Amino acid sequence: MEETIEQTLQPASETFGSAISEAGGQIVKQTSSLFTWIKGYFTWGNLFKVLGALVVVLAVWIIYKIILRALKRVPEEKVSLQRQLIIQKLIKYLLYFLVAMYILGLFGIELSAIWGAAGIAGVAIGFAAQTSVSNIISGIFVITEGALKIGDTIIVDGVTGIIDSINLLSIRVHTFDNQMVRIPNSTVINSNLINNSYHKMRRLTVSVDVAYDTDLEMALETLKKVPSLCPTVLADPAPNAWFDGFGDSGIHMTLAVWFEPVNFIDTKNAVYIGIKKVFDEAKIEIPFNQIDVNFDDGKTPLAAPKATTKVTTKSKTKAAAK
Repeated sequence: MEETIEQTLQPASETFGSAISEAGGQIVKQTSSLFTWIKGYFTWGNLFKVLGALVVVLAVWIIYKIILRALKRVPEEKVSLQRQLIIQKLIKYLLYFLVAMYILGLFGIELSAIWGAAGIAGVAIGFAAQTSVSNIISGIFVITEGALKIGDTIIVDGVTGIIDSINLLSIRVHTFDNQMVRIPNSTVINSNLINNSYHKMRRLTVSVDVAYDTDLEMALETLKKVPSLCPTVLADPAPNAWFDGFGDSGIHMTLAVWFEPVNFIDTKNAVYIGIKKVFDEAKIEIPFNQIDVNFDDGKTPLAAPKATTKVTTKSKTKAAAK
């Protein structure tokens, strides 16, 4: 019985051992083939190709630095800072692409296969990233349109801030409380954009009421004195003041002054202070809310006190920048 078991197990063990030996031989053969393949690339020809590629990369890097220095010397009046940044990025990506194609071709890699794979990958990525593609296309329009530049104060989609950068996917602004906001380019294209810095001058209009018993000619001349009290108000275009209608509690007057966009807050504060100062000196009343409250205790002890309210005047003072 024992001899029968040994006779049965002996062929199986021999088969298993030969299988292990064969597998090990295949692994060794594949490993040696891999080392042979790697060793085949360490030739003098490939070494010179690597050195040539390094020389080309160094030359391209030097050319890129020369172009950057040349761009920085161009006056900002001819080429804006934003366009300089865009040109730098385009040149950098173009040089990267050319160097990569040169190195691949130098080592005999088929570029046609890469172009085919890139086309298929581009289609797949396009379907998977439609929002990003939309932002890139919108970014091209934003950049080429020239309606924005770095440093402009803009209002878009309820966000007010100063532009820090304009990229292909989005623009970045920092708000007046120093928060960074990223606005997709598609939002910029599809929303109403207000650029407060696009023109060199802005106009501030302030509306104020005067009482009906005021000498209107004196009130008009008094209001025209305000711009001379504001250092940031421009003399050209000249400030102006006019009557703007009859209200429920006073006569509307409007003062319009021009200023540089960077002086918006200083101008607005100075105009309000100036209006209050000249009107006080001329003893011109600016209507404001006045409430008279009268209490009536009633005729009988059980009657509850009653209160009546009468508004005698109504104030209307507002400002708008156009």
